[in-house]
Amino acid sequence: MRIGVPREIKVQEYRVGLVPAGVRELIAAGHEVLIESGAGNGIGVDDAQFRESGATIAPRAAEVFERADMIVKVKEPQPVECQMLRPGQVLFTYLHLAADPVQAQGLIKSGATAIAYETVTAPNGSLPLLTPMSEVAGRMSIQVGAASLQKANGGLGVLLGGVPGVPPAKVVILGGGVSGTHAAEMAVGLRADVTVVDRSVDRLRELSAIFGASLRTEYSTIETIERLVRDADLVVGAVLVAGAAAPKLVTRAMVKSMKSGTVLVDISIDQGGCFETSHPTTHAEPTFLVDGVVHYCVANMPGAVPRTSTFALTNATLPYVRALADLGWQAAFRRDPGLAGGLNVHAGEITHAVVARALGLKARPPS
Repeated sequence: MRIGVPREIKVQEYRVGLVPAGVRELIAAGHEVLIESGAGNGIGVDDAQFRESGATIAPRAAEVFERADMIVKVKEPQPVECQMLRPGQVLFTYLHLAADPVQAQGLIKSGATAIAYETVTAPNGSLPLLTPMSEVAGRMSIQVGAASLQKANGGLGVLLGGVPGVPPAKVVILGGGVSGTHAAEMAVGLRADVTVVDRSVDRLRELSAIFGASLRTEYSTIETIERLVRDADLVVGAVLVAGAAAPKLVTRAMVKSMKSGTVLVDISIDQGGCFETSHPTTHAEPTFLVDGVVHYCVANMPGAVPRTSTFALTNATLPYVRALADLGWQAAFRRDPGLAGGLNVHAGEITHAVVARALGLKARPPS
């Protein structure tokens, strides 16, 4: 199979779908790999390093899309990329279609087979291709939240960990999954006053066992969230319903009740965001104000640390890329039902039931 890796063209996105070590593995398995020139520059990997690993370098994205049987990317295809996809071609990348009907229509029109990293499941029910970027985003949320709290950046002017004689910032993390746990780890490490909110009592018990007295946990209700965000300095939204739009846990009225200069970091923005006042931003202009509250809603947070993110992601994706290339997608799906859960679009139809429901469409599984 010929695998194509184009350069990412989303605003300030520097990650790449494969690294040289992955290329070498695929070449050794008898496949061809076509890399767009400059695709790895953002992570410090030049064309020469890809050539040394056995890849062929293509001067333009159009050539990659034209020649490849499977396209491996990081972020969702932009409109110009959707136009280059074709029937029978496999696309393997993050899609997040529930919050992006324009992209969904572009993929439907292309006729391509689109497999989403974020809905591939492991035997234990986890999301193995979302996990590494959730880890990065969770850790980053505290970094960017702490920076946004600085007065020069529109924040309240609060040091996250405080100092002797001055209390630390109050951090509220909505969601105790992968992102929320990594956010909590960072916030606790910086000596903030941290509370995690979740609807799973079992998960709250696990977090209490992990962090002990350094972390508070609360069961998620409207009243709980309303009370906690009113007094918070930093709120991190880290909720996920696989394939579906994120629930709006913080309403516009709640935002209005918050202190001016409070910071909201919406990790869930790829799936539409969990704050009612959120809308996607970019690394070029990451924040905006609503009722004096700073909103950080960058839709590709891990793109700010592309080298770390790329190596973390490709460590997870490579076995799946290899399976799709070795077996073809249908045989790979039969062998691994969890990989089959990644199928979102095929032959002009949305195939994933949860994604289709979020888009107001009817799912049509492939025949």
